[in-house]
Amino acid sequence: MTDLRATLSRLYHENNGSSDAAPHVSGDDAPDGAKDMNVHDTDFDREPTRQEAEAALALLRRWAIDVTPEEVSTLDPLVSRLIPGQEVSNYPALARAYPDAFEVDDAYKATMPDLQNGPSSLIRGTKQQIQHVGISNFRLPIRFHTRDGGDLTLETSVTGSVSLEAEKKGINMSRIMRTFYKHAEETFSFEVIERALDAYKSDLESFDARIQMRFSFPMKVNSLRSGLSGYQYYDIALELIEVDGVRRKIVHLDYVYSSTCPCSLELSEHARQFRGQLATPHSQRSVARMSLVVEADQPILWFEDVIDMARAAVPTETQVMVKREDEQAFAELNAANPIFVEDAARLFCEQLLKDPRVGDFRIVASHQESLHSHDAVSILTEGATFNAASIDPRMFQTLFHTG
Repeated sequence: MTDLRATLSRLYHENNGSSDAAPHVSGDDAPDGAKDMNVHDTDFDREPTRQEAEAALALLRRWAIDVTPEEVSTLDPLVSRLIPGQEVSNYPALARAYPDAFEVDDAYKATMPDLQNGPSSLIRGTKQQIQHVGISNFRLPIRFHTRDGGDLTLETSVTGSVSLEAEKKGINMSRIMRTFYKHAEETFSFEVIERALDAYKSDLESFDARIQMRFSFPMKVNSLRSGLSGYQYYDIALELIEVDGVRRKIVHLDYVYSSTCPCSLELSEHARQFRGQLATPHSQRSVARMSLVVEADQPILWFEDVIDMARAAVPTETQVMVKREDEQAFAELNAANPIFVEDAARLFCEQLLKDPRVGDFRIVASHQESLHSHDAVSILTEGATFNAASIDPRMFQTLFHTG
């Protein structure tokens, strides 16, 4: 670092020539309120006053304004920060071209800062354990088995998180992705998800960890009477959770169906019978989100099995391909299965309770009313896993399925 006092003396002599007289900064050069300053070579060992420092700064700024940035840089890069209008400049000038030939080696990587793995002194806010920290919605193609022995490759949205101890600053989130990609070429099952969870839990030195994989699962369905068929798409998510050493495998399914209001149906028939008045009951697109824990040491619970259980509970699933005879059949099917939202929750519950592969579960149903400007909703839980007093304020908004 250049000695600033010696530099000031040199600059003065370079601009004014040698003289026996002491270098002098006049009142015109000094900042307002500062006295004239005599600069003596032999007097640099003493501690300068604030007024002398202000006068020296005025001289330095006057010099720096009249020379190039490169000249300022060769004196001292920090000088540029003292020049009005350039307080945040960064001299010497930095390279602007991308360095294609630059290669990173271990020695260089060792010099790079890593704030997320820094000491606890860097923690902002309260030093408190965080239950979930990670990444959401990184996407990649994943291959899944189907019940008939085939494979499907589906675009899958992955969410991965771990717990963070109170004394740890943070995690390297990219490790979750890198770890998951190591298994991305495998055909996925809960066993593969467990291996991925083990790997990034170890990499991130965390106690608790979670993986959720969300995708749209296609399944061919037949029309009711015409013989047509088409693909129905089901929003499915697989979730593996480990908390306090206990692991749970969870399947989430959104099932979309039509619900005809029993009260509206009876009132419509009453108008026909007693007044000869044509009337139609109201029905609406409805959604049930079934979340269930897969029991260990049981046969495989296929996606198709969960869909079949939903259909058995409420057969009025929305249709894919229809002709006139199918539309008429659907009207008849709805009339044969009128349900309130309470009925729907209990019918789904009845099917899940029958299957030994299903442990704890939660059913969230939403009948998105055509009569009212609000929806009818219900939540039914079995077991401790999903039992919660509080509801996500936007839970029911996530149940809308648009065409």
